[in-house]
Amino acid sequence: MLFLIVAVGLLAFSGFLVSEVVSMPERQRRTLVRRAAHYGAVRATPTERERATLHERMLVPVSGRIARLMLRLNPRESLDAVQQKLLAAGMHDVSPSGFLAAKAILAGGGLVLGLLLTAVAGPQTGLLFTLALVAGGWIAPGWIVGSRASRRREQIGRELPDALDLLAVSVEAGLGFDGAIAKLTEHMDGSLVDEMSLALGEMRVGESRSEALKKMAGRVDTPEVSSFVRAIIQADQLGISLGKILRVQATDSRLKRQAAAEEKAMKAPIKMLFPTVAFVFPAMFIVILGPAFLGLKQLFGF
Repeated sequence: MLFLIVAVGLLAFSGFLVSEVVSMPERQRRTLVRRAAHYGAVRATPTERERATLHERMLVPVSGRIARLMLRLNPRESLDAVQQKLLAAGMHDVSPSGFLAAKAILAGGGLVLGLLLTAVAGPQTGLLFTLALVAGGWIAPGWIVGSRASRRREQIGRELPDALDLLAVSVEAGLGFDGAIAKLTEHMDGSLVDEMSLALGEMRVGESRSEALKKMAGRVDTPEVSSFVRAIIQADQLGISLGKILRVQATDSRLKRQAAAEEKAMKAPIKMLFPTVAFVFPAMFIVILGPAFLGLKQLFGF
């Protein structure tokens, strides 16, 4: 039986080889005719839809629909406001629609998980867990973006005096303001430099200096950067020397940074009081008064 199967397989393979050899001239002729018929034709480039990835074809439209639904449920929120929050947090790669869709998906996932817990643990406990999970899924993305924006503002406030010093030196050396910003982006890095680079790119594509700086101040939203932008715009309008303005701004921002550091240092003892009372004092009382209580117990026999 095995010999018969092998023989049939060999016979079929031999027939395939013979047919390929016999039909080769005809196949070559058809290939040449096809090439001659399409010679000189322009190959059509793939359309944008054909080049789109799975993420662009499926996830982006779905997130857009979810975002529109979220905006209908919360009319006070808009895509521009969400975009401003994301830019303030330095999340340039996250779209407002994706952010709103993430909030809705996390809240919906918390609802499903809470319903599963309700089926397992009972209605009372499950209801509390459901509310907590839904609220956490809804609030967590906004809290993450807000905390990142706060840390970024603090970092920009720390970087501003050094950046202003470098801008002042560059302007006093003969560079224009745009050239000074370009020199700043070459020699420094950080959140402030990223914002300066974005503003410089807007200037290079035709945006006016005042508008680009106002947009940067709106994205950062710190008093120091707003004061710096107002000073630069006033210097352009009144013809004041940029070098002197930048020197004054650098000194002022450095004094503000020093005052903020002193304020944090003065708040440190008060903040240390709560963990000291909660964790250090109980352990110290146990170590000091423990032997005394043991001695009183043996003395009075209780």
